[in-house]
Amino acid sequence: MLSCRSMLSQTIKKKKKNKRKNENKISANRAVSRKQSSISKNNESPYQEYEEEEEDTGEGFSLKTSAPPSHTHGVQPLGNLYLNPGCINSRNTGLGNLQTLTDELVLDILGLLDGTHLGVLATVSKSFYVFTNHEPLWRNLVLENLNGGFSYNGSWKSTYIAASYPSFEVSDICVSRLRVRDFYSDYLFQSWLCANLEMKPEWLERDNIIRRKGISVEEFVLNFEEPNKPVLLEGCLDNWVAPKKWDRDYLVRLCGDVRFAVGPVEMKLEEYFKYSDHTREERPLYLFDPKFAEKVPKLGSEYEVPVYFGEDLFNVLGNERPDYRWIIIGPAGSGSSFHIDPNSTSAWNAVIKGSKKWVLFPPDVVPPGVHPSPDGAEVACPVSIIEWFMNFYGATKTWKKKPIECICRAGEVIFVPNGWWHLVINLEESIAITQNYVSRRNLLNVLDFLKRPNANTLVSGTRDRVNLYDKFKNAIETSFPGTLEQLVQEAEEKRAQQKLSFWDTVTDSKVGAFKFSF
Repeated sequence: MLSCRSMLSQTIKKKKKNKRKNENKISANRAVSRKQSSISKNNESPYQEYEEEEEDTGEGFSLKTSAPPSHTHGVQPLGNLYLNPGCINSRNTGLGNLQTLTDELVLDILGLLDGTHLGVLATVSKSFYVFTNHEPLWRNLVLENLNGGFSYNGSWKSTYIAASYPSFEVSDICVSRLRVRDFYSDYLFQSWLCANLEMKPEWLERDNIIRRKGISVEEFVLNFEEPNKPVLLEGCLDNWVAPKKWDRDYLVRLCGDVRFAVGPVEMKLEEYFKYSDHTREERPLYLFDPKFAEKVPKLGSEYEVPVYFGEDLFNVLGNERPDYRWIIIGPAGSGSSFHIDPNSTSAWNAVIKGSKKWVLFPPDVVPPGVHPSPDGAEVACPVSIIEWFMNFYGATKTWKKKPIECICRAGEVIFVPNGWWHLVINLEESIAITQNYVSRRNLLNVLDFLKRPNANTLVSGTRDRVNLYDKFKNAIETSFPGTLEQLVQEAEEKRAQQKLSFWDTVTDSKVGAFKFSF
């Protein structure tokens, strides 16, 4: 077994390597706060305007009906310790000299151990018992060691034991639920709380996106794609086969044995559904597969690109184009934390079953609690989507320029313009199709992105990151002679003629201080 000193040394080296990310990481103490009183100074911008704060509803948090009444091992938030002055935190007494370390660092050290060593360490003290039974430790062991070849067994620990020791009868595997008295930890309690918290009604109320049905392609381009504004489109799926057929039973019959990309592994679809039925964790695994149409051609034939997004200039690259379409399946609570879509592309997302909550910020408005690195290669943000809502969503109430929000339901399509930050969370089990694309309105932005000095870090969805710019530019010039020169001229004329307000400039990612030079 690794010595404590050895484990600590390895962990500190790992910490230093990710220093910037960890410096920006959200304090665990904020997880149990009911309201974030102010925005981090790092996120303040001169164009954020404020108004009188909306009245707080005063509603508390509610647990899901399926949630246990308290943490599995009796962990309580640290604030409760101060309400019991006679108590001693058993977290500290059971860790010995390691009690000075943060909970996060203790877990990072434990993350260096294998399952056998975690099991041995769990017998040392009640405190180590609680830490070594932290489910994300066992989830990482499963995902790193079993390569998707597992069947979820109600918890990640029991899943690991069942897969690692197949001679055991699954029914005989007993994962202990020992409850420890007077164990106080914000970090561990937060993970349990975020996994079992219902979305508060006030997080779902705001719906300020523009909705359109039956508009022409010209109207879409003029009013939304050109000015780079989100819009929710209705009626686009009326002629699709997918909404009529894509329920769970149909998909299992069609491709239940097919392996799809789920986080860092591939899982059989039938096994993924089994997992999603029983999981109760802070960050549920999300099925997000870019090769679904190649794996199951019938899926690719049962939907069609809405007419508004028919022009996709990345098609000139043929099979060398970056990943661009995904099938997305996930249970309630799964989703994507704040990000900007890859390669400066725009996107559309069509909900086939279920519903999704969307929160979007314009390109130059960094969401509260989100910390992108200067080169844009990394983004540090709260561990889970629920944590962001708990700690940062309330801050946006005071902004006059509020984020764009909506609930996208089955049969609806949302247009996500290039450069917009967005967060998505499934409000129920959901199935969706999304595609990223490049049109003439966005071509110059994409080319500028692909030729950045750190393109080998930023460009995604392709193995040839360095040469993608040259390949794409040459293919465009061959397929559409004169198009680039015309678009550059139009962009320069537009900037020269228009006098935009500062807010207009930050919501239109085509406007900026740089010049296009292709």
